[in-house]
Amino acid sequence: MTETITEVEAKAILICGKICSGKTTYAKKIVKENRAVLLSCDEIMSALFGWYSENFDETQEKIIQYIFNKSLDIIKIGVDVVLDFGFWSKIKRDEAKKFYKDRGINCEIHYIDVDENIWRRNIEKRNRAVENSETNDVFVDDNLIDKCAGPFEIPDLKEIDVWYKNDWI
Repeated sequence: MTETITEVEAKAILICGKICSGKTTYAKKIVKENRAVLLSCDEIMSALFGWYSENFDETQEKIIQYIFNKSLDIIKIGVDVVLDFGFWSKIKRDEAKKFYKDRGINCEIHYIDVDENIWRRNIEKRNRAVENSETNDVFVDDNLIDKCAGPFEIPDLKEIDVWYKNDWI
């Protein structure tokens, strides 16, 4: 049975965008502005497995389910949550919206749109930081770009609440 959360105005903010589009930077900005809690699949994967898990997709899916469930605990106490893990497909966005709607929770989708040239520069900047041990993010090579670009579906205007144009590096 799905529990409906009532008398709470806290919401879930889902950050949608392709790899290196600026999702985490934007999410941190939203967290600061809204005194929200950031829940990041990448952060958990990196902390537990250093980006390399034998069953990466299965492990990632379990972490995402954990995050959804944990977000309910946070929302119940009246604090917004920001989920930073891409929401690459319309199906995943619809599932997330339904998850929250079924529980009486307001949910927003924020799409991070990034120009191709800026996106490539973001990838280069991130890779330099990884090579210089300035971050524990994953190195983005051509294989990872291909793996991530294929399943990413740009949302249409009806799907999203905020369309954020990332025009910075």
